[in-house]
Amino acid sequence: MSQTLAALLKRQTDAQGPGKASPFATAVDGLILLRSDHERHPSHHIVQPALCVVAQGAKRTTFGGRHYEYGAGQALVVSVEMPALSRVVKASPSEPYLGLAIEFDPAVMRDVLACLDTPRAPAMSHGNVGHGVFVTDFEGPLADCVLRLVRLLDTPKAIPVIAPLIMREICYWLLVGPHGNEVAKVVLANSHAERVVNAIHVLRDQFSETLRIEELAAIAQMSPSAFHRQFKALTSMTPLQYQKQLRLLEARHLMANGAIHAEAAAYRVGYESPSQFSREYSRMFGAPPRRDAATLKTA
Repeated sequence: MSQTLAALLKRQTDAQGPGKASPFATAVDGLILLRSDHERHPSHHIVQPALCVVAQGAKRTTFGGRHYEYGAGQALVVSVEMPALSRVVKASPSEPYLGLAIEFDPAVMRDVLACLDTPRAPAMSHGNVGHGVFVTDFEGPLADCVLRLVRLLDTPKAIPVIAPLIMREICYWLLVGPHGNEVAKVVLANSHAERVVNAIHVLRDQFSETLRIEELAAIAQMSPSAFHRQFKALTSMTPLQYQKQLRLLEARHLMANGAIHAEAAAYRVGYESPSQFSREYSRMFGAPPRRDAATLKTA
């Protein structure tokens, strides 16, 4: 199955033409194609809830203190929006890294969950939110769905009709699969994980403001200590670490894509001390803000 998918992805990415860099958006909403002809240095980015499939090569992704390595025939499932550090660890011009990401629509996931004959609610009664990330084998009906979704790119007129149905089917196989409870926890109404996710969305939208754990805990309907514990269990980082990564990623984006300088970027994302910003930026990206921004612009 992986070889068939790899052949499809190679043909689709070859068609993008020389010089174009991965990731490649597609006509299927939420489907992104990935390719690298060489091993890559680690890159920081925000990962949306998604199914990340490897057809050829291998990749390593880090969330907080947890590391996940997955290769051909495997998939990384991310159920919560999180900052991540990713690296292609196996690729070459003769055998490039080939993969794809299918972003989840929480509304569709909830709708499919509601249709299941055996609701997941009883498994959610305890207070443990579990992890928001796991690696699973890519096989069976789930692999068949992904193949059909990629093949749709050859018949654009069929995409609006068939793609939403395949997306629902993908949600179904994830929810009834061996890790179904982990996926369901995040979308199940009023579960511990779903309430933590609501607080994460507030933190994401207001990341430049002063972090108040008590306010986020109130949104999650938990005590501050319980919220801190559940947040770290779900995202592999503390709320402060999560906020810091969001701030630094946004500052990097501002400097690389505009005329804004390092000090202005620091204030824009919520730092009061440029020196503290510079220290934490260098620690995360491996170079001071000005030098790193100049390198990104050149690249």
